[in-house]
Amino acid sequence: MEKIPPHVLIFPLPALGHVNSMLKLAELLSVAGINVTFLNSEYNHTRLVRHTDVCSRYTQRFPGFQFKTVTDGLPMDHPRTGDRFEDVIYSVKSVTPPLLKEMLLNGIKPPVNCIISDGFMSFAIDVARDLGIPIIYFRTIGACALWAYYSLREVIDAGELPIKGAEDMDRLIKNVPGMESYLRCRDLPSFCRASDPMDQNIQICMSETRASPRADGLILNTFEDLEGPILSQIRTICPNIYTIGPLNALLKARVPENTSLKSSNSFWEVDRSCISWLDKQPPQSVIYVSFGSITVLSTEQMLEFWHGLVNSNKPFLWVIRPDSISGKNGEDEIPEELVEATKERGYMVGWVPQEEVLAHQAVALFLTHNGWNSTLESIVVGVPMLCWPYFADQQVNSRFVGEVWKIGVDMKDLCDRNVVEKMVNELTVERKEEFMKASSGIADLARKSVNEGGSSYCNLDRLINVIRSISSRAFSC
Repeated sequence: MEKIPPHVLIFPLPALGHVNSMLKLAELLSVAGINVTFLNSEYNHTRLVRHTDVCSRYTQRFPGFQFKTVTDGLPMDHPRTGDRFEDVIYSVKSVTPPLLKEMLLNGIKPPVNCIISDGFMSFAIDVARDLGIPIIYFRTIGACALWAYYSLREVIDAGELPIKGAEDMDRLIKNVPGMESYLRCRDLPSFCRASDPMDQNIQICMSETRASPRADGLILNTFEDLEGPILSQIRTICPNIYTIGPLNALLKARVPENTSLKSSNSFWEVDRSCISWLDKQPPQSVIYVSFGSITVLSTEQMLEFWHGLVNSNKPFLWVIRPDSISGKNGEDEIPEELVEATKERGYMVGWVPQEEVLAHQAVALFLTHNGWNSTLESIVVGVPMLCWPYFADQQVNSRFVGEVWKIGVDMKDLCDRNVVEKMVNELTVERKEEFMKASSGIADLARKSVNEGGSSYCNLDRLINVIRSISSRAFSC
């Protein structure tokens, strides 16, 4: 009698960065013969279907793969970007638990043997425990940010929050173990800048993360050679960790013939004309600029970046989403000299195939918000970063890029054309060789981790074997 494959439910927080990395994990598990149900928010699934071939790409290749949807509780016209993204978190926490339970009981066939839930939704643990289903957390942020989140209780208890004005921003934080020598107030997650440590955003990030040890295991999209010291700290409270990153590189290593690697999991239409433009640029000459899927710039900030890029005299490729500028009042605000200079050496598009862009030989530097996926994608191909974090974990990530890994420069809290120009030239001219050497070294370690025998490669096998070992409701991590 043929053994029925295990059935895993994968449930990301409804945000592009979370969905993207968890789709990659879903594909890796499917390749291993595990049946996957991917539970998306109705809003995000609608956008994925509109702009990608994601449904046919997964369901046609993997007969045991299915997509299911659940409401995030917000109206379809809610923007879900900028500071409005917080609404998603609170709405999901409020409306989803009973819907998830009902779906697991009656809406998903065959029955689910294991849940892999986004680690920012602790209600999934309560539902899983109630139904007797094993659950593994997947935190889509880096180990460095996860540990900072987890340590916030100690930071608050020690009186290190609130931050007392601009003059306090460079004070070192002493109660995030392992980071005492370099983590400053300005490097804490963005919500820590609230005037009250009891602020709801601080409290929810802390409480959701403190629930991590309750899960049967913890998946992280990172690799041992990148975050080993911080992973050692996390293992004191979550000993069963599966480090399987960078996931984009691991997928390429495990499925090298996979033609879907150039396909998109995007919420926007990808403009591939940027690849033709890059093809015409000299090697290691282009500044690639993208602030991700949630960042919203003011018109003033956009103009400062634009002036700085133009004044650097470097060619640049800039991703500007249709919803990424607030207070936009028309083309008359854009100085003519910027428009003309951009025609000469710049290219601006709505959305790009980012992994392909970063791997292009023309790209020399990534001006980034330091979302974790973007940071890892840059690390894998050895492209140095100019960091301008927007919110949440990005502040921590940018500090590690600049101070710990030394593969870029952290420009957080500055948005000035002269600084942008200076930093671009520092990274691409004055200290180019230094940053290229450091970035290339970490890229080698990343590739080693995902190839056969590497730490991430082996940890994925370990995760697959654990899931396969499930029979009935028995489960052992």
